[in-house]
Amino acid sequence: MATLGTARSPRPVGSLAGTLWRLFRSLDAFSRPQGSGLATQVAGGRHLRVLDGVAEPPFSRLRVRLLEDGYPCWLHLSDLLGHGERVAYPPLPRPWDRPAIEAAIPSVLAFAEQAMAVPNRYLWGGTLGPDFDCSGLLQAAFAHAGIWLPRDAYLQERFCRPVAVQPGQTSLLQPGDLIFFGTPQRCTHVGLHLGRGRYLHSSGQEHGRDGLGVDDLNPGNGDPVATHYRLNLRGAGRVMHSHDGGALPP
Repeated sequence: MATLGTARSPRPVGSLAGTLWRLFRSLDAFSRPQGSGLATQVAGGRHLRVLDGVAEPPFSRLRVRLLEDGYPCWLHLSDLLGHGERVAYPPLPRPWDRPAIEAAIPSVLAFAEQAMAVPNRYLWGGTLGPDFDCSGLLQAAFAHAGIWLPRDAYLQERFCRPVAVQPGQTSLLQPGDLIFFGTPQRCTHVGLHLGRGRYLHSSGQEHGRDGLGVDDLNPGNGDPVATHYRLNLRGAGRVMHSHDGGALPP
């Protein structure tokens, strides 16, 4: 039988599949069983289900699904065994409705603005700070208030209720709405609406910034970052509920 772990303590591949875990330390998670590509960062206290894994070191990673947002990724076996504990049941998600979310929006905005106030850079896969990617910042800001969004920008777009928006026509937007950018085919970027068309987001240096900043959807602002994203505006969305990932089936 193939094993996971070291020669001192071999572990069958199937022995962890389907088990539930709670992390007590923040960990990096990866997009593939091999390589250094960061998919996301997993905060201590989060829960996951092990799906399967690989057997041969130095690539002993397990494929897992994070329960709070349903996100699949890969974790090092040694990280899970050293910084996690098995649990019998997944956590029960708190139900959220729109009035409760509206009451939490000031906390969401405060988190994002405080994140911008400390030195930071854009980090693909960053969700813990001080370095974030665009959707990681949005997920972290809402999670700070207890509301879970999907991990990636295109998933967040699908998750939200659409709100009509165009450059210079932002009257229907509310603070805390998500603003989506990309191509006609796919959403590739997201920002957090602060009010009056201004939005906070984390963007990379290829568009003139390397980290968190505030830009404006309204024409007349000639900033190159704002201009780039204004030309790539896809739409906006409103968070109406929290992700129900804790109730995911095996």
